[in-house]
Amino acid sequence: MDATPAYFDRQYNARASVQDAGALIARYAQHSQAAFALPGAVRHQRYSPRSTDLLDIYLPPAQTGQGPTAPVFIYLHGGYWRALGRDDSAFMAPALTQAGAIVVVPDYDLAPAVSLDHIVDQVRQAFAWVVRNIAIYGGDARNICVCGSSAGGHLVGMLLARGWQDEYDLPASAVPASAFPLSGLFDLQPLLHTHINDWMRLDDAAAMRNSPRFALPDAHTHGHCQLRVACGEFESREFHRQSREYLAAWRARCLPGQWVEAPATNHFDLPLQLAEPDSIVHQTALQLMGLSSKLAQS
Repeated sequence: MDATPAYFDRQYNARASVQDAGALIARYAQHSQAAFALPGAVRHQRYSPRSTDLLDIYLPPAQTGQGPTAPVFIYLHGGYWRALGRDDSAFMAPALTQAGAIVVVPDYDLAPAVSLDHIVDQVRQAFAWVVRNIAIYGGDARNICVCGSSAGGHLVGMLLARGWQDEYDLPASAVPASAFPLSGLFDLQPLLHTHINDWMRLDDAAAMRNSPRFALPDAHTHGHCQLRVACGEFESREFHRQSREYLAAWRARCLPGQWVEAPATNHFDLPLQLAEPDSIVHQTALQLMGLSSKLAQS
């Protein structure tokens, strides 16, 4: 394998991997508009004392509830830690709430104004808030699926990392019931000499500290956490390697995980499949939450 900085710079240039990344990214915001009008949507909920730490909650119709509590789907947006936000990231909410899930979409501050350590702290604060408060909205804190695309997939990995709960006054058992990273970044060392580090400003220590690949949990705390990993068929070799190696390392620790094939997808349209009921991505999300899906019926 070519391991030069130029090679990694090409491999991690996601926008260059498609013909019109801008048009695909614009679909995130366009398709999220329908979520804002969902009955009972709770927008701009603060999840920490910081004024920018906000999340949106989308509730299922009452008739689709699974008993007294509903499973919870937390979506962490991508954008290489420097772009996008809540308003671009609710495109899956209409379809998933219709199936019976509560959808939670947190915001986090963006690089280069803040460090990756700051962003990781924010998503952990958001997860802790959901664990403590989602029952108010009819959600089941024991059935939380965390999902994210690209940088959001990395942040999913940081929620799965070992040993951070105590710092946030959570019990060690407060872990996601399932996780579904899409095109995630799990080893940040290859990014150190790429254009991405122009805004991330990572050094060796920060890259290691924030690499989920090197902070895997064990079966004692995460033995029941179901991991599903996907990467777009048309993505670069490095994006595929990152996902495959993370899944292999997860399974090597006797943790339950599976690969999800996502045919005819790229880095940017893969997450949009969360909103498409006939797609394997949408059906996998439902299955992870214990909701009815074609996968469960097959």
